[in-house]
Parts: sequence; structure tokens; C-alpha cells
Amino acid sequence: MSTSRNAPSLAASAMAAVALLFLSPPPAHAVTHPCLHISQNAVAPAFQSQLPALLAKAAEYCRKLENSAFDFVCREEIAETIDPALDVAKYIPPSTSEWTEYLGPGITISTVRKIKHRFVYDYQCIRAGRTIREMRTQLEENGKKKVVPNAELKTSIVVFGTALLGPIGLFGKRFQPDYDFALTGEDKIGKTKVLVVDAKPKPGAPPTRNLYGKAWIDPATGNILRIEWSESRVGRFDVFEKRGQLYKRKPRLVIRSEFSAEKNGIRFPSRLSVEEAYLKESGKAFIRSRTEVVYKGFKFFTVSYDVRD
Repeated sequence: MSTSRNAPSLAASAMAAVALLFLSPPPAHAVTHPCLHISQNAVAPAFQSQLPALLAKAAEYCRKLENSAFDFVCREEIAETIDPALDVAKYIPPSTSEWTEYLGPGITISTVRKIKHRFVYDYQCIRAGRTIREMRTQLEENGKKKVVPNAELKTSIVVFGTALLGPIGLFGKRFQPDYDFALTGEDKIGKTKVLVVDAKPKPGAPPTRNLYGKAWIDPATGNILRIEWSESRVGRFDVFEKRGQLYKRKPRLVIRSEFSAEKNGIRFPSRLSVEEAYLKESGKAFIRSRTEVVYKGFKFFTVSYDVRD
């Protein structure tokens, strides 16, 4: 069975969390997958009983997302702050961050300034088949106009390309058996009431494929409105492990994605944040960098999906 929808060209699309009702019941096998283990310890059993239906709806949403095609443009605003104190302490001083102040005979204080960057891009994302193509035109850099067609990203941490399809790796039907799920509470995103689900890979699950973290899911639709990724399952984590070895601290990377922009039942990232931290044995964290990305002013040319049984 095939369902296809096409979005007309729009001059602009307001970013809002829209609840799109899923009236058809999910397939029974998505609820009762024999390999799926659901933790019963997080909340009261009556509350926890909502989890199977929620996971089934999330799997159905991911099936639609995985088979989607789209073409849109938006404004991408990136703000990045880097604290190079640990780099300087290990004799790797960034050229623009270190300064020394002379305070009299025998008194010299050397300190490090935080490095701040701000970039604005005109961002286009096209997905046809299984291929995603991203194109950027740089508009601003640190508050100054700077028009650069076919621009490369200048941020230290590059994690933007897969944010949109990220929910599939946690809640897609074929991935769910690799996780232990726990329903941990309720929350609200805008006017939408959501349920919070923890997802942790089972022992022995493929280490390079499975992320983990928590998700905020609309129980009426199965739409994933927010995801918080954690730790080493994030791509290119080896970069942060090498820094951790240099600092003699354990790296911690947390990525949060919000999906407030919606078109034809598909949700698009509206905000992305990345926190790069390094922990002492005591657990005290040094935040080396924070990156905040906001996507706004969406213009959708095509949003469609083809879902087959």
C-alpha cells in the first residue's frame, strides 16, 4: 500500500509545534516485538503501560520519515563559544585567545579569553531517494556581512547533516529491538503534552550503530519533538576522546535536537545544541565548547513520503 503527499511551494512557513492526529492504529507487531524489552522500574505500572503503544506510533512516524523526500530552504544561525583554557594549559595556545597583562615588577598574569563565533547561512536541504544534499550560502560572520556561495561550515563541531533523520536510529522498527526503553515522565513542549522516554542500548547491541539518550514524544501522533543524545555513540567521537587523553579527563558530548518545524506530518530540526565537556575523576566538568544552531524562516518546496508495507 502506498501513500504519497506533496507540499505546494510556499513563500514562508511559520515554525510551530503542530499536533497531527494519527487516526489509524499501529500494526500489532510493532507493539509486541519479541525482542523488545521494556523497563518496568522507572514509573508506576499504570503509567508504564502506555509505552508499547507509544513506541508503535513512534515506529510508524519513523517509517514515514525514512521514506520521505523534501526540498526546503531556511536561515541557519550558529553561535559557538570555545574556552581554550585546557588547550593553553597543555601548551597548545590558540592564536587569538591568549593575552598577558603586566601588573608591576615581578607580577604578570596570563589569562585566556573565550573565543566566540557567529555565522549565518542561507541553508538548503534536499533529499531524494536515500541521499541528502546540503548547500549553504554564507551571509554573515561575527556580525559582518560576508556573502560566500557554496560555503563550507566553519564551526568546530559538525553534527548537522543527520539531525533530521536522527529519530530513526532510536525508534525505527528495525532498531527498537536493540534498546531497553523506559517511560520516565511527562512534560510539555509549547502547548503539546509529551511523554519522556529513555533509550539505552542492550548489552551486545552494535556499538557503532546505536545512539542513546532520551526523547520527548507526542503520545497522540508518535512524533518526536525533542531528542537528547549522549556520549560516545555520536559520530566522530574519536576527536573528543583524543582531546580527553590530552587533558587526562573523560570526554562528555551532549547533543539536543528540537523539531518544531512541521510540514505534511514530517518534523524538521528547529534548534540544535552541542555541549563538549571534559570530566575530572571527581565528576567536575569543564565545558570546552557550546554550539547553538537555530533554523528559522522555512520555505518548503516539496515534502512527500511513500510508505509501503
